[in-house]
Amino acid sequence: MHALVLLCALLAAPFWESKAPADWTADELAEILHRSPWARVATAEGFQREAGVQTLLSSALPMQLAEAESLRRRAMPVDADEFRQYLAQEREKSIILTVNFPDPNQLADGKEAKRMEEECVMKVGRKKYNLKGHFPPTPSDPYLRLVFPRAVTASDKLVQFELYLPGVTPPYRIAEYVVKELVYRGKLEL
Repeated sequence: MHALVLLCALLAAPFWESKAPADWTADELAEILHRSPWARVATAEGFQREAGVQTLLSSALPMQLAEAESLRRRAMPVDADEFRQYLAQEREKSIILTVNFPDPNQLADGKEAKRMEEECVMKVGRKKYNLKGHFPPTPSDPYLRLVFPRAVTASDKLVQFELYLPGVTPPYRIAEYVVKELVYRGKLEL
């Protein structure tokens, strides 16, 4: 009997598949934004363990729903900024990685911003894709939004983002996403 209950629990759909965003609890909203297949911590490689930097795939439909629900709960406008307009128009052509960026002032240094643009890449298999552009943090949207080409298919195994984040110590970080885990309602969502 216990095995049957365990099997049913394992086969149950995650809350983001079975509930509308307005019905998610605060804990469920935090879970999808921080511990779901579409949210990963970018870590530093090396001898010392460093605090991770939270990332998420904003172009994935479940993350769009979660971000919109988070804004709704804080009574903030959802479609008021340039990033959201871009996302609505270019979602099918782009993968957008959102980075919880600790110090937006670091991007004010032109050299550091250019270095970030040159050194942030997306790896899919053996291919590397350069950054197409970015949206710097703003007072209304305090996240760094990195735009990459949509070059991932369901047959790929892993998407790896190699990041250079000015002002983060150490500045080189890697965020990895397992492609087969990025399925929402039967469709690959990036």
